[in-house]
Amino acid sequence: MIGRICGILAAKQPPQVLVDVNGVGYEIDVPMSTFYNLPATGEKVCLLTHLAVREDAHLLYGFGSETERAAFRELLKVSGIGAKTALSVLSGLSVNDLSAAIAAQEVGRLVKVPGIGKKTAERLLLELKGKPVFAGAIAAAGPAGVSDDVRQALLALGYNERETNEALRQLPADLPVGEAIRQALRLLSKS
Repeated sequence: MIGRICGILAAKQPPQVLVDVNGVGYEIDVPMSTFYNLPATGEKVCLLTHLAVREDAHLLYGFGSETERAAFRELLKVSGIGAKTALSVLSGLSVNDLSAAIAAQEVGRLVKVPGIGKKTAERLLLELKGKPVFAGAIAAAGPAGVSDDVRQALLALGYNERETNEALRQLPADLPVGEAIRQALRLLSKS
C-alpha cells in the first residue's frame, strides 16, 4: 500500500494533481479541501494517500490530513458509495461539517453535495453515526454556537465552504449572530 507521497507538485488540474517523485509522476485525485491548500506548482508537497486497486486500474487518492483520509475510508465502507462520491462529499463538506451533519442527522446538508440524493444522504447518516473518526472531529471542533449559525447562513446564501471558512476566521468570537452575519457579508463582498 502506498501511504504517503512526497515530491514536487508538477501540475494541478482539479480534482487531480501530478506529483513528481524522483522522475516518476503520480496522478493523484484529491478533494477540493486538500486542493485549495496545495502549494504552487514547482514546490514540495506531501500527501497522505489511499491506493485503490481495481481490475482495470490502480488509483491514488491524496489528502492533506489524516482525518480527511480516515473520513474518506469510512465513506468508502458505506454501501453504494464509491471513491468518486466520497471525494465529492469531502469536497463539498469539511470533515468537521460532515461530522456535525452526522451528529445532528441533517439530511439537508448532505443533499447539497453534487451526486448525493436524499436516500444516499440518509444511508450515509445512518451508517456513519457513531464512527470514531467523525465523533473525534466533532470534539475537536468544539461546541456548536454562533459560528455554526453564521456558517449555515452563509452557505444558504450560496457562498462555498472555503469562502465561508475564510470569513469566519476573520470575525471576532463574541459577536451576536446577526452582527456576525453582517460583518461576514461585508468581508465576502470585498473579496
